[in-house]
Amino acid sequence: MLKRIQFYLKSFFLWELLQGLCLTGRYLFKRKITVQFPEEKTPSSARFRGLHALRRYPNGEERCIACKLCEAVCPALAITIESEPREDGSRRTTRYDIDLFKCIYCGFCEESCPVDSIVETGEMHYHFENRGENIMTKQKLLAIGDEFEKQIAEARSEDALFR
Repeated sequence: MLKRIQFYLKSFFLWELLQGLCLTGRYLFKRKITVQFPEEKTPSSARFRGLHALRRYPNGEERCIACKLCEAVCPALAITIESEPREDGSRRTTRYDIDLFKCIYCGFCEESCPVDSIVETGEMHYHFENRGENIMTKQKLLAIGDEFEKQIAEARSEDALFR
């Protein structure tokens, strides 16, 4: 009987609403922790997985040896590789495509690469305006790798102790 009376009193005085208003009032005058996005940036980990890139050796030659391990290990089947042997007998890719709509950014491609060719940069701000821009071709990936090589090298050196 006592519980029923409590229930009716709480219903009559809108107890849950008052509890919510008290909680709101408690945080109303505290310091806000909202990040004002384009002006303020939050720090990200050296292991953050963002936009993909293909790296080159210091002499300018692409690192990818077309072993196709990244294509085989990709759980989303987002990577397509075609290759052919060169005149000197080495094998290089003729086509290296990543469909970013399929990619789940798991990092398996990066971990499986024996020559550290495919990496995921810390770049998280990118967008697509037209159909087909989600397919990252070999030329786009190499250009991204050239642009972010310094950032990639710094992230690798920070993470070297844990690999």
